[in-house]
Amino acid sequence: MTTAANPSRDVLDMSFFQDPYEVYERLRAEGPVHPMRTPDGIDVWVIARYEEAKAALSDARFTKTFDGVPDIFAQQNTGISAHEGYTDILTKHMLFADPPDHTRLRELSAKAFTRRRVESLRPEITRIVDGLLDTLAGEQEIDLLRRVSFPMSMAVTCRLLGIPPADEDAFRRWTETIFTTNDPARMNEAVRAVDEYLVGVIEAKRADPADDLITALINAREDGDRLTDRELVSTCALMFVAGYETTASMVGNAVLALLEHPDKLAELKADPSLMPNAVDELLRFDGPVNVATLRSTATDVTIGDTTIPKGQFVLVSLISANRDGDKFPEPERLDFTRPLGGSLAFGHGIHYCLGAPLSRVEIEVALSRLLARYPNLSLARKPSTLTWRNSLLVRGLTALPIRLS
Repeated sequence: MTTAANPSRDVLDMSFFQDPYEVYERLRAEGPVHPMRTPDGIDVWVIARYEEAKAALSDARFTKTFDGVPDIFAQQNTGISAHEGYTDILTKHMLFADPPDHTRLRELSAKAFTRRRVESLRPEITRIVDGLLDTLAGEQEIDLLRRVSFPMSMAVTCRLLGIPPADEDAFRRWTETIFTTNDPARMNEAVRAVDEYLVGVIEAKRADPADDLITALINAREDGDRLTDRELVSTCALMFVAGYETTASMVGNAVLALLEHPDKLAELKADPSLMPNAVDELLRFDGPVNVATLRSTATDVTIGDTTIPKGQFVLVSLISANRDGDKFPEPERLDFTRPLGGSLAFGHGIHYCLGAPLSRVEIEVALSRLLARYPNLSLARKPSTLTWRNSLLVRGLTALPIRLS
């Protein structure tokens, strides 16, 4: 058994984002956990194998609370501040909480984010997608992400929360800035804008309740407990961070996978009843979340023959775990009849994505309506020319040019 406080680390360069699967295949072959350095110079431990990844996602020795993050950044002397570009709006929610705080926040949120509410959105999601496809009439080539995936996901998220359609463009700009900028000033400006906007919306919903998620979150109670104003704002922001970008990116990933596997695309068009299974398999095959949100060790943690010291960042790779051949035979093969139990695309344990049912519905509707409207769509560029976003969190293309006929 080895304990490594300052181990030698492989450095992930920018090419990692273009083909992480090649790196992860090597890591899985070498062992379950690896000391790495991210492209921006942060020291982390990466868990790449399925069994260890699944265990880590529900291991209380890995803390999710944000409190210790600034100290770890300071110890690494990276020059990165954990507070640059961040306020309570991005940290006072269930993804940055451990039990009992997490339990309380999730139970209150779950009372509002019900399966009935998700299913009631299916007709609206269909109308949104059909409306976006209507705007493509007469066009031969489009960027699917810009014209369909991201507008759909933003519209659905806004409808869910109860945000007026007129404000969707502003929210899209703020969210894209939060996800893509390396400029702390621009980050802070976008975060403040979202914060101020949501505070105003929550006040308006208190005065004039509606049948939407924000109103439901305001009214959610458990044994007399309720979400504080800060928790309400942060939870609403989480819906965008966790749902909007990842779902939109997944639609692109799924369409690319289908176009690169024409036999599977033909199979799905011939039997649309396969769509729910196909969505699950596509999520496993190339999911929208590279690594789960940040964890750190609350104590020394031993995995295999390696002990990760207390106070270290740990990244659990969901897309690597979902390509582990010990769990999924022939993991590089797309198979819509695969028994999928155990895919980690939406995480595992107490932090399993609360919005997973909604994301599945959005992906299913988007693919179904797109293939029905444009059964002969094809890639407009060679796959090797497509570029992927430089993000450790989101696995998604920067653009997906397709021919509609």
